[in-house]
Amino acid sequence: MSYFDAASSAPLHPVARQALLASLDEGWADPSRLYREGRRARLLLDAAREAAAEAVGCRPDELVFTSSGTRAVHAGVAGALAGRRRVGRHLIVSAVEHSSVLHAGEAHEAEGGTVTRVGVARTGAVDPAAYAGALRADTALACLQSANHEVGTEQPVEQVAEACRAAGVPLLVDAAQSLPWGPVAGGWSLLTGSAHKWGGPSGVGLLVVRKGVRFAPQGPADERESGRAAGFENVPAIVAAAASLRAVRAEAAQEAARLRELTDRIRARVPALVPDVEVVGDPERKLPGIVTFSCLYVDGETLLHELDRAGFSVSSGSSCTSSTLTPSHVLRAMGVLSEGNVRVSLPPGTAAADVDRFLEVLPGAVAGVREKLGAPAPATAAGAKGDTLVVDALGKLCPLPVIELAKVIGTVPVGGTVRVLADDEAARLDIPAWCEMRGQEYVGEEAAEKGAAYVVRRTR
Repeated sequence: MSYFDAASSAPLHPVARQALLASLDEGWADPSRLYREGRRARLLLDAAREAAAEAVGCRPDELVFTSSGTRAVHAGVAGALAGRRRVGRHLIVSAVEHSSVLHAGEAHEAEGGTVTRVGVARTGAVDPAAYAGALRADTALACLQSANHEVGTEQPVEQVAEACRAAGVPLLVDAAQSLPWGPVAGGWSLLTGSAHKWGGPSGVGLLVVRKGVRFAPQGPADERESGRAAGFENVPAIVAAAASLRAVRAEAAQEAARLRELTDRIRARVPALVPDVEVVGDPERKLPGIVTFSCLYVDGETLLHELDRAGFSVSSGSSCTSSTLTPSHVLRAMGVLSEGNVRVSLPPGTAAADVDRFLEVLPGAVAGVREKLGAPAPATAAGAKGDTLVVDALGKLCPLPVIELAKVIGTVPVGGTVRVLADDEAARLDIPAWCEMRGQEYVGEEAAEKGAAYVVRRTR
């Protein structure tokens, strides 16, 4: 079995396993106690904090450990907003942030705050000028990921941090995906991470608040972790998290070069092996181990099951996955094809032979899914009116509305239009993406009695 979903959770690093087992015997006591067992636990906790701070590039007293990366984000956003409440209640986030950041923004709005969501280019990257333009006199905090979790695109943190610094606004960076590869450059103010992303145990996050940043921890006060993370510290897991971060950093340069070669191989060969594929994300400014692509006329959930049966564990931002009935917010914000989406994220140590076997299996898996969909029953047409054909795809789920469009586009004359009636949310994203891939003109979306009408003009 080949595990290709490291962006969700990396396999436990051997160093983390060793550190965890060793510290279970030494770090079980309360590190706040003064007796021998407590002092031993405190020494382990302090050493882990120093190691993590060195990897992040901050002072040890600026870093606290939390119960998860999500908890670190929520505590960081809430504390920074509360600390700067006198300035205002305006928050800036990108449209492709991790859901933990977006959920924190939604909670802020529910409490009366305002949120600006900065859009991204088709590569998934924000424009620093757009962030600078979103800054206001009442902006309390800005958030920007260091790299995207779904497509691997690296964000221009340094430029955004400089714009925020000039405006006197702190910048919180979600560095969960990039920390294994190196510290985050730029003058950021707050930073979060999650150990299970770099091969540490789950249940350990970190939150960094630079000295001088106004910060007011929210919730009941707790004397542990500088009052910023309530609850008894899981010292063995924290020790394992810090040890594994140090270990992956020592291997990062060599492993990054190797994984880049493997993901570049996937980026280059998938479009040649599989027809009707869009590789998404920035081809240059990207994390080493992530490559994402979408396949036309494919049910994403079924494709993942086919690949699982073939021995490959991958993930998807497709609208057709069992966890969601709508496209990934990342793919939607990028405006790229969402159907049949596959994210391959290679863990350190992935063998080139496994990638080659994946490339051998993928074409047959995609073809099999397309064959299982079969030739769907012809869409009910209200009939051609002049040079317009109306296709009723109501009640049909991704990827059927696009399949129905592809079947009939050749039946209208060049310059004629097809109106696709659909109530599947994915059609709003996939029909424009199909038009771009096929060189057809997407005219736009019109209101309809049910769902929406997506108008496409045949150009060739």
